[in-house]
Amino acid sequence: MRIAFYAPMKSPEHPEPSGDRRMAGLLMKALRIAGHDVRLASDFRTYDGEGDASRQRRDARSGMGLARKFVAEHAANPPDLWFTYHLYHKAPDWLGPVIARRFSIPYVVAEASHAPKQRLGPWRIGHGAAAAALRRADRVISVNPRDEPCLRALLGGGQRLTRLRPFIDGPPPPAERDPARRDLARRLDLDPQAAWLLTVAMMRPGNKLASYRILGDAARKWTHPRWQLLIAGDGPARGAAERAFEDTERVRFLGRRDSAELSHLAAAADLFVWPAVKEGYGMALLEAQAAGLPVVAGETPGVASIVADGKTGSLTPQNDADAFAGAVDGLLDDPDRRAGYAAAARCKAAREHDISSAAGHLDDVLHSLETTVPA
Repeated sequence: MRIAFYAPMKSPEHPEPSGDRRMAGLLMKALRIAGHDVRLASDFRTYDGEGDASRQRRDARSGMGLARKFVAEHAANPPDLWFTYHLYHKAPDWLGPVIARRFSIPYVVAEASHAPKQRLGPWRIGHGAAAAALRRADRVISVNPRDEPCLRALLGGGQRLTRLRPFIDGPPPPAERDPARRDLARRLDLDPQAAWLLTVAMMRPGNKLASYRILGDAARKWTHPRWQLLIAGDGPARGAAERAFEDTERVRFLGRRDSAELSHLAAAADLFVWPAVKEGYGMALLEAQAAGLPVVAGETPGVASIVADGKTGSLTPQNDADAFAGAVDGLLDDPDRRAGYAAAARCKAAREHDISSAAGHLDDVLHSLETTVPA
């Protein structure tokens, strides 16, 4: 199929790295692995984090104009299917429903959410557009189990709803642990005999900053005698994130790191830690496990779908710094349990969250729509 791909939350070509951008790119790659011709339809971003009605109205007008332009430009050779990634009231899709209707092609949405309480709130325009798009969708692919009850209610049941496990493109070739530790100990002035904890997360207001604050609180409670926390991430809330650790000396802020450097850090670390406040699922958590790192994370339905509590890591109640600190201490004090979790984490990621399985599942979903593809 010729697939027009669109991500209103954040384009896969957006300059700012994030799990959202990463997942958009992975979906495009998985569809290509399945044999489809996937083209990015637009980089038009509709994300409104402030609930600005005037911004939402402008986006609606711009989106309608872009939809008309796309229809005119592709009238002679339209796509066979429109695929939108990450659709909700803060990032509605003003393009896909119009274009799919005009060309009479299937409209598919992956990772959508519906929040009825926002119907009359500051995002009511975006909420209405997102709800209308979901009702129009021929198939809705859920990545986060937490979203499914409200989606079923909106869609009138689960006939058009299907689950897709979060996935990655396989872990990068692992660096050797001992050389990686020696290199990082020298460059970052780290104690090579200490337990190294790794966090990889953007620094932005809202749930990410709340997670950093819980992590800072937990760090002050850790009783293990020798640990160091390595934090890879950057963003507009970096100052506030750093202040969450101002009374903690054993923290290194590494800023933004590329995938090769993150692989190096994962090889050298002993444990991945992230409170995951209201996290959808967390690509960093999945990538850490694929690299063989056990995880301590805050429990949400999405996080629990990728971290097996008591098998690949430990999950703790949301917003509970004491429980989080205790779980980290428990694993720091038990290297044999850490080693068992690490092996299980790598196996689980390879068995359940690889891109080839996702490609096959996506292909089945698209072909179930029984689209007639022109010869």
